[in-house]
Amino acid sequence: MSDKARTNTDTDTNTDTDAESAKGTNVAPLPDVTASLPKRRPHAGQGPEKPGAPKDRHRDAPAYAELAVTSNYSFLRGASHPGELVTAAAALGLAAIGIADRNSLAGVVRGHVAAKQAGLKFLVGTRLVPEDAPEILCYPRDRAAYGRLCRLLTLGKRRAGKGECRLTLADIEAQGDGQELILLPGADPTPRHLEAPLKRLAARFPGAVSLAAPALYRGDDAARLALLAALAEDCGAPLLAVGDALMHHPGRKPLLDVVTCIREGCGIDDAGYRLEANAERHLKSPETMAHLFRAYPEALARGLEVAARCRFSLEELRYEYPEEITSDGRGPQEELEQLTRRGAARRYPGGVPAKVEAQIGHELALIAELDYAPYFLTVEDIVRFARGRGILCQGRGSAANSAVCYCLGITAVDPSRLDLLFERFVSAERDEPPDIDVDFEHERREEVIQYIYKKYSRERAGLTATVIHYRSRRAIREVGKAMGLSEDTVSAMVGTVWGWSEGGIDDASVRQAGLDPSDRRLRLTLELIAELRGFPRHLSQHVGGFVMTRGPLCELVPIENAAMADRTVIEWDKDDLDALGILKVDVLALGMLTCLKKGFDLLTRHYGRGYSLATVPAEEAGVYDMLCKGDSVGVFQVESRAQMSMLPRLKPRDFYDLVIEVAIVRPGPIQGDMVHPYLRRRNGEEKVDYPSEELRRVLGKTLGVPLFQEQAMSISIVAAGFSPSEADS
Repeated sequence: MSDKARTNTDTDTNTDTDAESAKGTNVAPLPDVTASLPKRRPHAGQGPEKPGAPKDRHRDAPAYAELAVTSNYSFLRGASHPGELVTAAAALGLAAIGIADRNSLAGVVRGHVAAKQAGLKFLVGTRLVPEDAPEILCYPRDRAAYGRLCRLLTLGKRRAGKGECRLTLADIEAQGDGQELILLPGADPTPRHLEAPLKRLAARFPGAVSLAAPALYRGDDAARLALLAALAEDCGAPLLAVGDALMHHPGRKPLLDVVTCIREGCGIDDAGYRLEANAERHLKSPETMAHLFRAYPEALARGLEVAARCRFSLEELRYEYPEEITSDGRGPQEELEQLTRRGAARRYPGGVPAKVEAQIGHELALIAELDYAPYFLTVEDIVRFARGRGILCQGRGSAANSAVCYCLGITAVDPSRLDLLFERFVSAERDEPPDIDVDFEHERREEVIQYIYKKYSRERAGLTATVIHYRSRRAIREVGKAMGLSEDTVSAMVGTVWGWSEGGIDDASVRQAGLDPSDRRLRLTLELIAELRGFPRHLSQHVGGFVMTRGPLCELVPIENAAMADRTVIEWDKDDLDALGILKVDVLALGMLTCLKKGFDLLTRHYGRGYSLATVPAEEAGVYDMLCKGDSVGVFQVESRAQMSMLPRLKPRDFYDLVIEVAIVRPGPIQGDMVHPYLRRRNGEEKVDYPSEELRRVLGKTLGVPLFQEQAMSISIVAAGFSPSEADS
């Protein structure tokens, strides 16, 4: 891979004479459609134009929308993140950008978020790869068309194995209403193979089909574009100019070569024609594209017309909760309140304490304000099924801060005992949905998963994806192999990385491994490893995150088969769902719950004691005597070396001491120098002082040392007058 191959110029390979002679007969020029596109915003830090100020270099540039962009979510094909592509497009002054990954919508949410920040119009689309036709860019015009596109992708993915998609031109014809379809000619200079599918699509979708015309910089672009223009006119599918970008900047060409080698299973020295011939498949400015297609200005106008017609945005997606969660004609909020009151009566048979009653009322009011009742009901339904089957389960995380979750049986933690704040879990100020993680016995979680599939069907329920990114070790192995390094060299480099580290490899570590960091190939390999780190490698199945919908889930996001039988997975991960405000329920497996369940069964069988997580005695002196000796092997949460070392120093004597024990052995308290002050105060070696009585009530249980986020929130409430929601924010 020479230095020359990694450089890029925007020099046109066609001469003016060739371009004019190749112009031929073209499709009639299109009207100006830029009015419906968003106005370009000034660059960051640039205010309104002042008299005498230099003009924005994009102000008088021709308008151009790039509709053929491949991100790194076409796994091992693109060399840039969606956010990088969008940011670069905005900087270049493009009117719009459409990211269309290969048979996938996995990266569109990230592009959508970046486009919102950049003020750039973003087209949601995909690059369909049918088995019997050339590739087709597909952009939905509206929400209904987007639903059909998701259903089309789901069809192709469900009939294939994990990570694959099998589609035909007939499938596209059946689901293509409302789409803008752009046929890509590929690298074949003779477009004869395009004629039949192009005529077929143009007849089926009149006015919605275009023929893409990429400039390939191979020396024959003038003749090739003339052939494509003639074919476009003959088939009634206008020519559309595209850059067919694989990267946001030409400097990513070496990385593009490496990911190509990884995908093809070859080394860089023998990759040959499998690599791109030059570094031109990057985003280009409107000026450059206007120059390249100066003989076909209507091809640039066609892209603007398509962009203007595609009005769909991911902002239009609205999550609709399942309807099965209510009964007897009650609304979700009414159903939740009734179940909560019944649960409170069971939890407090002697009467609900006034403090708890007030907390329940406060939580229910906030849940009603934010319209989260259906989410709580969905989780309660799953937990109720597990309880009915005798499957031990427990909600964890910030859900334990909720009195409603306690009354519904989602968690066995009584928040009134621990002075927890509900706003730590749900807040009107925080623009994110609640997140309830429920652990189930690991040996029986599959029963719960299949119950969800059975109740909602695979059309309406699916596990979320998790994006497997390149970490240091995998990046070293795959880049090193692609760059032709020996196995010994790669192993030595891997040995410099500790665990799951995401950090780089410095020169000192390279020398320590017995390698020469000044070696040209090794230096380039290290640079490419750093670039590849953090790239998505493939989609995998989340450990238990479920999305359930009222209507077809396959019209919200594509669904594919998981590697495990009887599992289906959507293409988006937790961050994508959070960005769109789509709620998920985490159905997780925990081996310790299986141990506890077996322990409860033994107690019932041999001693006649029927305990649950909520009723097990909390203050057994013998348990604390054992823990004070550091005898905690196999005791969940306090069995690590660090916890076993802290137990004899802290000497826990009640449940809250254990809460502190678990919390204090964490990076935050350790780095914040909170551990030793607390231990000194606990042992009477340091005086405990409170600036005010209000702060005494907040910090009294931790001897004046703030250890929990709830305490930080409470301090801002009592000391600064914040509301609970403001304190959380």
